Amino acid sequence: MNSARSVRPRGFKDTLAALNSAQKPGIGVPAYTRWVNRRVARVFAAAAVKFGITPNGVTAISAGFSALGLLVLLFAAPTVVTGFLVALLFALGYALDSADGQVARVTGASSPAGEWLDHVVDSVRVPSVHLAVLIGFVRYSEHWAFTGWQLWWLPMAFTVVTVGHFMSQILAEQLRNNRKTAAPPTGGPLRSFVNLHMDAGTLCWIFVFWGFGLGFIVVYGVLFAGNLLTMLVSMRRKYISLSSSGA
Repeated sequence: MNSARSVRPRGFKDTLAALNSAQKPGIGVPAYTRWVNRRVARVFAAAAVKFGITPNGVTAISAGFSALGLLVLLFAAPTVVTGFLVALLFALGYALDSADGQVARVTGASSPAGEWLDHVVDSVRVPSVHLAVLIGFVRYSEHWAFTGWQLWWLPMAFTVVTVGHFMSQILAEQLRNNRKTAAPPTGGPLRSFVNLHMDAGTLCWIFVFWGFGLGFIVVYGVLFAGNLLTMLVSMRRKYISLSSSGA
């Protein structure tokens, strides 16, 4: 999606209007990403184009916000303020993660190298969040209703589910492209709300509960269960779809 070449500055309003009229389809996209994150990303993308920031530059800024959120999560005591700050930093990182692709499209600066970089950053970012939760459970064990060692399996299992589902989606998409076959139907607008538990934005904002101890564990556990169930259903659908394509 991104390219290292320079971006010519354009007017903020003109760029924002161009982005508003040239959006990717939203059918099946989780609700927060579809109606909140993409809109915020368009504003960031228009600002990046105005100031001549390349798509890869936006990717780097996105990674920086996420890294800062991870550092706060790792080294600050789990309070309400800490949780809100982490959620905000993660949400900004996620919005900028969507903005880099929009900058690439509106400036014609797309490239395989940029798309590769975007996916690499994503594949590192999300597992890092769950591993930071694991460290937080152990390091601040007195904050939780259970000891950190009793909770170690939850973020580790969430990491496995996240990585497995991400790989499943990327690989299935590549196999379909190679065989020139269509993806299974994704459903109507209601599916955007059904998939809200899979939304990266949802994962960002659950950290507002970080300072509430057991409250975070309950929300995080419910989110894990939803992701696990959806991953199993999704993988079954992909396997059947790809088997049919192969036949």
